[in-house]
Amino acid sequence: MAGIKDVAAEAGVSVATVSRVLNDHPSVSPDARSRVLAAVAALGYRPNAVARSLRTDQTRALGLVISDVLNPYFTELARSVEEEARALGYSVVIGNADERPDLQDHHVRTLLDRRIDGLLVSPADGGSPLMLEAARAGTPMVFVDRWIPGLDVPVVRADGRGAVRDLVAHLHGLGHRRLAIIAGPAATTTGSERVEAFRAALAEYGVGLPDAYVGQGDFQAESGRRATERFLDLPEPPEVVFAADNLMALGALDAIRARGMRVPEDIALAAFDDIPWFVHTDPPVTAVAQPTGELGRAAVRALVDRIEGRTPRSVTLPARLVVRRSCGESDEGGEGTGRPGAGAPAGAPETPASRVQRSTP
Repeated sequence: MAGIKDVAAEAGVSVATVSRVLNDHPSVSPDARSRVLAAVAALGYRPNAVARSLRTDQTRALGLVISDVLNPYFTELARSVEEEARALGYSVVIGNADERPDLQDHHVRTLLDRRIDGLLVSPADGGSPLMLEAARAGTPMVFVDRWIPGLDVPVVRADGRGAVRDLVAHLHGLGHRRLAIIAGPAATTTGSERVEAFRAALAEYGVGLPDAYVGQGDFQAESGRRATERFLDLPEPPEVVFAADNLMALGALDAIRARGMRVPEDIALAAFDDIPWFVHTDPPVTAVAQPTGELGRAAVRALVDRIEGRTPRSVTLPARLVVRRSCGESDEGGEGTGRPGAGAPAGAPETPASRVQRSTP
């Protein structure tokens, strides 16, 4: 492969001049710049990224540690991160934590050892010592989707509380009163926040959330299946199962079908984190949708701001409810309105239309 000396010889200039052209230094004549660029093109020269990183103390690489690469939500998030990073002149190295704090720390350590310029993380737990140490040492870092409370790190996330409230309004309007939730790990912010939002929304309608109607999951399909089996074995099973992520919802659907039951005729099903698969299930699944692509892009912009010396900012975007057929139909035979209707608490505010989407597959 051609080296910088070969480019200098081809262009008839010094190695220092080639270096200044490649680094876009202004103190190069137009003629010399033109000859260097022509030589670069003719020889197919590519700068040594490792050597350049040693000189500039930058690798133009970002690390992304996601919780589960098999989860379509995180797959879409990773894609948007890579696209935005590429547009800003950065590459992305991805580590899959597989919802394991130890594997998360392995990836964080490896990425830091490789001198990435900044780190995007969706934490798999409430704060490993390594993550805390990296953040407090000043490593450019942004949390995306999940976060670790108490750390001075920008957070880019969706607020699903309004959409969960819309979901409960929709379910209550359809006449459902026994509602259960499959929760994610309490050590994650999203795991605890979604249960709290669900409980608070139920309380607005005077509906409680008994312990028997809270199933503990781990954001994996198998835990959704097990939790749903326990619900179905209760003397009085719930009328609705709300899974706090998409994979647990698919597990719940498997458990319901294994019992020979139908959705929504025998039991209704809803999920947090909409995915394309939900349009193709039978029936299509009502879900809370996060603005995943925009979250990924906003996270990259915040991290690049931090790396390049600008002030990064946290970003919170609203989620929305996508109403499909998995929770039943209204008395009029159409899909539920997603607004407080029959049985709504007195004085309940109207649901913002921007938070509710009708889907008719």
